[in-house]
Amino acid sequence: MTTLTVTAKGQVTLRKDVLKHLGVHPGEKITIEKLPDGRIEMKAERPAGKISDVFNLLKRDQAPSLPIEEIKEIAKRGWAGER
Repeated sequence: MTTLTVTAKGQVTLRKDVLKHLGVHPGEKITIEKLPDGRIEMKAERPAGKISDVFNLLKRDQAPSLPIEEIKEIAKRGWAGER
């Protein structure tokens, strides 16, 4: 069991081992659910969505599709190369 101390501002600091157990890294969020009898449940907040949502972010409207051969050629020249 881990004991935390509440500061004068009403804040607590979670120890590294607790954050590691939750799988939380700096900048990520934790959700707290208030349960009966003064208990809480703490979980790492995980983004919801599907992998296809990421691919849709990469899609450009009205942009031509490139054949794989052209993509490979562009990759060989590097991003700054001219078409």
